Amino acid sequence: MANSFGKEIRIAFDEALEAYQDAMVMVRNVSIYKTDQTEMERAANGIYRPMPYIATTYAGSDMTNNFATQTQLMVPAVIDTRRAATWILSDQEMRDMAQGGELKKAATQRLASDINISISDKAALQGTLTIKRSGAASGFDDVAQMDQIMNEQGVPMMDRVFGISTRDYNGLASNLQVASRSFDNPKSTRAYEEAYVGRVSGFETFKLDYAYRLQAAAGGSGLTISTLDSGGQYYNPTSSTTSASGFSPTDNRFQTVTVSSTTSVVAGDRFTIAGLNAVHHITKRDTGSLKTFTVSQVLTSTTMVISPPIITNQLGTSDAAAQYQNCIINTKSGTSAIVFLNTVAGPVNPFWQKDSIEILPGKLVMPPGVGADFMQAETDQGIQLTLQRQWDIKTSKLLWRLDAFWGVVVKQPEMVGSIHFSQT
Repeated sequence: MANSFGKEIRIAFDEALEAYQDAMVMVRNVSIYKTDQTEMERAANGIYRPMPYIATTYAGSDMTNNFATQTQLMVPAVIDTRRAATWILSDQEMRDMAQGGELKKAATQRLASDINISISDKAALQGTLTIKRSGAASGFDDVAQMDQIMNEQGVPMMDRVFGISTRDYNGLASNLQVASRSFDNPKSTRAYEEAYVGRVSGFETFKLDYAYRLQAAAGGSGLTISTLDSGGQYYNPTSSTTSASGFSPTDNRFQTVTVSSTTSVVAGDRFTIAGLNAVHHITKRDTGSLKTFTVSQVLTSTTMVISPPIITNQLGTSDAAAQYQNCIINTKSGTSAIVFLNTVAGPVNPFWQKDSIEILPGKLVMPPGVGADFMQAETDQGIQLTLQRQWDIKTSKLLWRLDAFWGVVVKQPEMVGSIHFSQT
């Protein structure tokens, strides 16, 4: 859509859109959910998206006592991020319109980077599968650990993605070019010439030059949490919550827990709980590995919000807990030890299954006849770019802006994780 733009400007915009689409690497590795923009405006840009069901099976032919209610879990998704790149060209600078083209190129690159970062940061901050490696990134064994934790917990094996900080990515590439290097091995040669890793252990790998950096946990070594039945720290999922303000779906990705102390604990810290093992989400079998959790928010000196919730079904009285059980208590204690995993500051290398993260494209409406020229176009993924320009007669300058509008939601934090290298 356009009004009043010359042919060369429209061509330059199309070229910028193509470059923008090519640069949005992360968008191609998450799910796209296109919304009705009228309904989104009426709902304050928010919508609830369903988490996947988990089915339960029973042995035998008589199912009389095995018909249980199914609980559908929903998560809130919001189109809440708007970014704009702006620039000015004076009446003298416009004698060289190449400047305008370069500024458009820089603007589209920055917006594409903003979208990539919003996806990778969501994965880094809300993912709950944590792998701690004592050494630097070195090769296949590191990625195989990610494959293992996902397989053990029943995460689908297709469409897995791994975003790696530049330093750690190059460590993987170094292992590849040394371990298998030969003059006729294209994988080894490309690793040597371009520091390229590619597909490893079922993951498509991507080099990040903007990886989120997590500080070392400072919560100390003496923190505990009760896993006794009487402690009430187990979580029973619900489809909705009724309060004085009305009825609303429950966000079952998070749980508020009480611990011995939250002093120096911060959002992003990763930890395990003694005696609390992860289970396969479908079979409910004990994986033999401790369940990993992420601190989402610290509320008081003894309470904090964690993800995922502790769904043990330890009382056996909740159909929803049986359906969505994600861990098992092997040793109940009033003082189960909390052990932090991020012991050394460093980059967070996120990995995820494609369907666990969604991007929701937003749309902007520009009315004609308001004194500004504009053009709008969409990428193949539905991400809209809006280009505007307006002449300021007071300063004899042409004002430009390029906008994008979107939201990102982690629908299932237990299908998203991170690997941390060089941890003590």
